[in-house]
Amino acid sequence: MFNFVLRRLGIAIPTMLLLIIFSFIMMHAAPGGPFNSERPLPPQVLANIEARYGLDKPLPVQMFDYVVAIVTQFDFGPSFRYADRSVNDIIALGFPVTLTYGLWSFVVAVTVGVSLGVAAAVYHNSWLDYLAVGVSIGAQVLPNFVMAPILVLVFTLWLGLLPGGGWNGGQWNHVIMPVIALSTSYMANIARITRSSMLEVLHSNFIRTARAKGLPQRRIIWTHALKPSLLPVISYLGPAFVGMITGSVVVDVYFSTGGIGQLFVNSALTRDYSVMMGITILFGALTIFFNMVVDVLYAWIDPKIRL
Repeated sequence: MFNFVLRRLGIAIPTMLLLIIFSFIMMHAAPGGPFNSERPLPPQVLANIEARYGLDKPLPVQMFDYVVAIVTQFDFGPSFRYADRSVNDIIALGFPVTLTYGLWSFVVAVTVGVSLGVAAAVYHNSWLDYLAVGVSIGAQVLPNFVMAPILVLVFTLWLGLLPGGGWNGGQWNHVIMPVIALSTSYMANIARITRSSMLEVLHSNFIRTARAKGLPQRRIIWTHALKPSLLPVISYLGPAFVGMITGSVVVDVYFSTGGIGQLFVNSALTRDYSVMMGITILFGALTIFFNMVVDVLYAWIDPKIRL
């Protein structure tokens, strides 16, 4: 198992370095710059600003310094638009907000999705199966940019039960609608994967043997069928969790939570390239890390994967 983890680390670290390099190249390949505007700055002023941020150096030198700063100090550099603030400070301001409702969305999606999938498989072709499949299909066709305005329309404008935006320190009434908007489509995918996997496992030979021995249905489901049926779900959970974090751009903007997605949009509009690169690399690092975690969990549950 230790060698398996080392092999995954050997893949993840070079991938992360390539991500940093390609992000830097693509950002600097875009036309314009962080200090270009409708009213161009005088050449001397622009030269002083570029010297202040190290933009007057050759591009390979800038990229080398940037990679070294991230690898050695985890420093994404200063912001080009916010004076005396670094990219780390800006990410530290918005990422806890996004992580809070992202974690709650993940818990809701996994709990409800797995429960619906298991219930639909155990009571196959019953009204509960049809209800679970109908709920999953309905949730899957409503992405977060559609679900968010519907939630505001119903719970804020019609019923007046929940605030339509803001964060207010993460109080529960400000968290409910972002969590619902972000988790519904992922919950539907988890339910669909769990149902199909559980149906396949329930028709396996070892389940027939357990039933032939007279084991109760509850024990067969929880002890013998649930663990192997969750293998495809676990392989989906890593990208799903990262998707809930990176997909928070719409939720952040629509509900004005002040999360990292809103900071990413603002940095794109103001051409704050350092913030854009920092958030892009953070999202990429989360994707690589959680995919590696899923690989390790998959190998821990199914020892055949290690071979």
